[in-house]
Amino acid sequence: MVFKRLLGMGGIPLEVDTVVQSGPALPGGILSGEVVLRAPERRVEVKSIYLKLVTDAPVAHKGDGDGYSGDTFDYPSMSGYFTLEKGEERRVPIRHRLKWETPLTEVKGQKLGVHLGIHTEVEAEGVKAQTDDDLVHITALPLHEAVLDAFAAEGYALRSSRVHTGNIPRTEYHVYRAQGLLLVDERSSGQDRPEELELHFHTNAVGCEIFLRAAALGERYWKDKPPARRFVAAHHEAGRVDFGEAVRRWIDEVGRTDGSHPTSDHED
Repeated sequence: MVFKRLLGMGGIPLEVDTVVQSGPALPGGILSGEVVLRAPERRVEVKSIYLKLVTDAPVAHKGDGDGYSGDTFDYPSMSGYFTLEKGEERRVPIRHRLKWETPLTEVKGQKLGVHLGIHTEVEAEGVKAQTDDDLVHITALPLHEAVLDAFAAEGYALRSSRVHTGNIPRTEYHVYRAQGLLLVDERSSGQDRPEELELHFHTNAVGCEIFLRAAALGERYWKDKPPARRFVAAHHEAGRVDFGEAVRRWIDEVGRTDGSHPTSDHED
């Protein structure tokens, strides 16, 4: 463990380290870990511990300043207010149910270029500062993988991803973020197939609303992107339904028409 040393009023020291599970978690699943606190020199009264899940969060070296706060999208609950005696170490468990719309950082081990982090803020005897930044790894659900495998079978490889602040219009959302996945046609067949596709999974406990369009990952706002087609799939279909035929139809629809399911006031 590498502890960050916080100094309160009068130089009262408190050492803190946040440890997150090493393996990836799933959207809608449990994120686990612990916050470890030590009072190396004297008695310390801890008033509160706050956790934040953030996007676009590069990891600072433990102990090097407060790190980068990133863009907060979720607040795992954490207990607080207890006293650490001199030399005492206490481990406070983290067990947080992730929202279904939590962005993915990897698919089958492939990194997407999306950084999620967890920040810890401790207040104790005048101390209030963020501790080290720890990466959080979120991997794809079976339904996500099944759909992406079907695109791969059609020659569309997953290249990268981008997370923007905002939501998909006319959808129920709990995380004010939208994640686009870039799919690139490696066959270069030129048969009225888009060279690049942008795929969005809007996930909930039942399944996914799937939005597909010509790629425009660089556009931040949904209304500025090309029109999107909307499809749906259920979690229980993963492993039981061959998505190949559906994906071929989806690609064809995006390739031959600029009409769309109206996902915003600008798409009629």
